[in-house]
Amino acid sequence: MTLLYIVLSTLAGGLLSVLIAASLTLGLLGRLVRHLVSLSVGVLLGTALLLVLPEAFESKVDPHRLFMTLLGGLLFFFLLEKAELYRHGHHHEGDGHEHHHHFDTDQAGRGGWSVLVGDSIHNFCDGIIIAAAFLADTQLGLFTSLAIIAHEIPQEVGDYIVLLNAGFSRTKALLYNALSGLASVVGGVLGYFVVGPWEGLFPYLLVAASSSFVYVAVADLLPQLQRRLPLSATAAQLGWIGVGLGLVMCVKGFAH
Repeated sequence: MTLLYIVLSTLAGGLLSVLIAASLTLGLLGRLVRHLVSLSVGVLLGTALLLVLPEAFESKVDPHRLFMTLLGGLLFFFLLEKAELYRHGHHHEGDGHEHHHHFDTDQAGRGGWSVLVGDSIHNFCDGIIIAAAFLADTQLGLFTSLAIIAHEIPQEVGDYIVLLNAGFSRTKALLYNALSGLASVVGGVLGYFVVGPWEGLFPYLLVAASSSFVYVAVADLLPQLQRRLPLSATAAQLGWIGVGLGLVMCVKGFAH
C-alpha cells in the first residue's frame, strides 16, 4: 500500500501541471503562475518548518547532526542549481518580470534540453524525498507530497509556456513535460526499495527534504516576489502565501 501511495503522489504533480497547461490559454497561464509562486512559498515553508523538521527533531538523533545535515543540504542544492541540474525558474514572457523580447526563444532554443534534463533530475530527487517521507510516516508523506506538488505545478507550467513561445507545438510541449514528470515516479519507486531497509536514515532524509523546500522558497521563489509593486499586488502576494500556510495547517489539523 505504501508503494501505491508513493506512485500516486509522484504522478500527481506532473499530471496536474499537464492538465492545467492543456486546459487554459497562454495569457491566463501567465497570470496563474504568478499566484501559484506565492502559494508555493507558503506551502513549502509551512511544510518544512512546521511539519517535517519537527518530525525529524523528535527522533533520538543528535540535533547537532541534524543541523549539520540541514546546512549541508542547503549547500548541496545551491551547488546543484549552479550546475543547472536543479532548476526552479518560473520566468517567461508575459509573467510581469519585463523580460526582453524573444526571452522564451532564447531559453528553449539554447538551453531547452538542459532545462528538461535538469527538471528530470529535480523530479527524480523529489521522488526519493516523497518515498522517504511515506516510509517514515504516511501522514508525513502526504504533507511532503503536498509541498512538492505545490512548487511542481508552477515550475512545469512555466516551462510549458517557455516551450510554446519558442515554437513548440502544444502536443510536444505537454509530452516533454509529462516525460520529465515521470522521473519523479522512477525516483519514488527506487527510493522505496533502496531507502526502506535503512530506517535509521529517515530523520536525516527528512531534514534533507526540508533543506530542499527551504532553499527553493528562499533562494528562488521569494526573490521573484521582491519587486516594487502596487499595494494591492503586494497584499495579494501576502494573501496567497497565507493561503499556502493555512492549507498546510488545515491538512495537519484534518490528519490529526
